[in-house]
Amino acid sequence: MARLSQFFETVRGDDGRERLKVSLRGAPLTRLPLTNKGTSFTEPERIALGLEGLLPPYVTTLEEQLDRTYFAFQSEQTPLAKYTYLRGLQERNETLYYALIQRHIVEMLPIIYTPTVGDAVVHASSIYRGARGLSLSPANVARVKECVHNHMFDDVRIIVATDSSAILGIGDQGWGGQAIAIGKLALYTVGGGVSPFQSLPIGLDVGTDREDLLKSPTYLGLRRKRMRGAEYLELMDKVVDAISERWPRALIQWEDLSKDTAFDVLDRYRKRIPSFNDDIQGTGAVALGGLIGACALRGRKLKDEVVVVYGAGAGGAGVAWVIQQGMVREGITLEEARSRVLVLDSKGLLVEGRSMEAYKNSLAQPRATVAGWAEGPIDLLTTIQKGKATVLLGLSGQPNTITEAMVRAMCANVERPVIFPLSNPTSSCEATPADLLAWSHGRALVATGSPFAPVRVGDRDVPIGQGNNAFIFPGLGFGAILAEASEITDTMVMTSAYALADYVAEKHLASGLIYPPVDEMSQVSVKVAARVLQQAIDDGVARTKKTTRDAAEAYVRAKFWEPKYLDFVG
Repeated sequence: MARLSQFFETVRGDDGRERLKVSLRGAPLTRLPLTNKGTSFTEPERIALGLEGLLPPYVTTLEEQLDRTYFAFQSEQTPLAKYTYLRGLQERNETLYYALIQRHIVEMLPIIYTPTVGDAVVHASSIYRGARGLSLSPANVARVKECVHNHMFDDVRIIVATDSSAILGIGDQGWGGQAIAIGKLALYTVGGGVSPFQSLPIGLDVGTDREDLLKSPTYLGLRRKRMRGAEYLELMDKVVDAISERWPRALIQWEDLSKDTAFDVLDRYRKRIPSFNDDIQGTGAVALGGLIGACALRGRKLKDEVVVVYGAGAGGAGVAWVIQQGMVREGITLEEARSRVLVLDSKGLLVEGRSMEAYKNSLAQPRATVAGWAEGPIDLLTTIQKGKATVLLGLSGQPNTITEAMVRAMCANVERPVIFPLSNPTSSCEATPADLLAWSHGRALVATGSPFAPVRVGDRDVPIGQGNNAFIFPGLGFGAILAEASEITDTMVMTSAYALADYVAEKHLASGLIYPPVDEMSQVSVKVAARVLQQAIDDGVARTKKTTRDAAEAYVRAKFWEPKYLDFVG
């Protein structure tokens, strides 16, 4: 028996089947999205639960509902309208929502996630339809313990929390970034097997520095400048303490925090509550997973590559760190790995002694290494040429910044350069796959962060792999949940990257794919979650006694939540 809230809980009958026991009757059952079956309430349920006469007489199947809702989805004319329709469905009937997304994941992933979710964040106040999750801010943080107890779920296991300071490539979005947390959790459920009864989005509204938002008559967020420093951390301390007390087995995915705070927040809380930062660690793992595949396709080793990371925010720094660790794993020293990973920010190549944020220091090159490369700051093209780069990863959020000259320089360094413009949304992508393949005469191995159609090269269509964090974070989180991990270790993160790479090697590498098709997200997540669970056991941070290392994958599959209607009992 699993108590989900004061209103409903799952029970297992003598026949072994799971059912939903509810304490509500009548219309309230159709108002809660997690208890509403709409026209699929059976006749006996309608009679027993006080629903008779409140619904149309025909009892539909879930399949019939899926056909009807898909038609309605297709009838919407713009991606933002489609997003708004899906969010409305999620607030009416959650099981139907997840079943619809699962059935049409390829078509709907770009709507509920990047790139459309970026547009939804920008317009969050104007398309607001109803409350979801928790909104915590200086206005209520003094009562944060009461706030978390106002939430109806008793067994929250996964929280996605954002302060909206660095949303995708569009920056500070104030309160509106909560749409990102909602979208990420949808992928935890559809792609990662996490029950929606156990997930919670949290918007940490600490203000905004955007004058257009502060002056907008429709803006729903806190109207003050963004909190920073000690004031910000004091609020975060109270939030983390309240979460730990209310849901002691929950883990937090920190999402879209600015580079100024992302590393500090991760370091401050990762041992206090199991947590990870998707922009730092998830992006790093998905980039490493794809790069391992690209190396295998070219018959090379990761340790032999020279990797240029263009962008030194949370994502870029995370990617650089993970790739360094991957190189060390292949047998070179950390010092050697650092010399092979060149990182640039908006001021050029990171070089020792240059003015920069503290977290970038470990990514900087010794001055002696780059002596004579350029007078003054070293730009991207010079870094590619002088550093003999074989891999170029774009994480800058700056569109159209990888140029033809840079691609030609990459081709001069290596027969098949690897070029991943990974910035999201599509409007922030550093270069289009079509241009990269044209400039390299089809030689480049290309993957992107947002979805792109295949590119025609000669007489063949080249599929463009999507280096989507959704191949990492749902499995990483689900594995940690099932392990009841006390901490999400660096080795658990690294393991997720190699699990992704191994999946691709087994299923797709022979056909030239670097990343799996998105409709295989749940299959990837099972493999990632099982490996993460095993690694948690090896690292001594697993608190569960419900499975063993050898039975990890079977345990993951058995616990994987599926969107289906349960029979109701009163």
